[in-house]
Amino acid sequence: MGLRTKFNLAMLFVFLIGLGLTGAMSYEFVTSEARREVLNNAALMSEQASVLAQFTVNEIAPLLADQIERRFLPQSVPTWVTQTNFRMLQQKFPDYSFNVTVENPTNPDERPTDWQAEIIRSLKAQPELKELITERETPNGRILSVATPVVISNPACLRCHSTPDAAPATMVDLYGPNNGFGWNLNEVIGAQIVNVPMRIAHAHAWRRFTHVMVELIAIFVAMMVLLNLLLHFVIIKPVCGISTLATEVSMGNMDRPEMVVRGRDEISRLAESFNRMRRSLANAMKMLGD
Repeated sequence: MGLRTKFNLAMLFVFLIGLGLTGAMSYEFVTSEARREVLNNAALMSEQASVLAQFTVNEIAPLLADQIERRFLPQSVPTWVTQTNFRMLQQKFPDYSFNVTVENPTNPDERPTDWQAEIIRSLKAQPELKELITERETPNGRILSVATPVVISNPACLRCHSTPDAAPATMVDLYGPNNGFGWNLNEVIGAQIVNVPMRIAHAHAWRRFTHVMVELIAIFVAMMVLLNLLLHFVIIKPVCGISTLATEVSMGNMDRPEMVVRGRDEISRLAESFNRMRRSLANAMKMLGD
């Protein structure tokens, strides 16, 4: 096995170990970054929904108060406004979804599903919790959900949700007296949930990971080419020249010119030492001949 082969095998072994360790750390890093990016986007969507709901309560609902006495308008309901807004947004970003769900909704058709009810129970059990991050498997893949509690903080909301007698008659006529009542001030009644497919985060992480690995392999290949060129011209070629000259000298061919010495590195000093040995050998043979 030649010097070049040994060198390349050693470098390849070291590279594979380094590539494995770097790959593991890089994948963990890009996965964490992708997940953090998704969570930031979800938090932004959730905060936007909260602001929109607050704007509806403070600005829109008072303007529609008189009309509600004649006909109930869902535009005065914060959850209706936020969900309608995000359904329009979902047309451009179909992978994301948003919904507000409460334990006892005014519209019975909007009752929470099992996994949504579990989130609401967790938020009610921990009222100090400002955000709950969960993951679940679905037929379309793993889903990451960021939930924030829906809390009745504005007393004006209790007009429609405290008792059927206090609620607008038009709302009771539309939805009935059995749903959406009994809410209390500062009580967690539901959850605002942003859902993001994990395949998006995984796809982003995989693309970044692939770019990193391809760049590392390209750097290694370029480094190996340069090192092999350096090995050839600085070590192997001079050593082969010394070996060829030594073979001819050992067979009595003293007419070969000395090796040209360039530089002051170890190979140059070896060539210089061989030239001195050759001269000494030639002088010794000449003295024996005389």
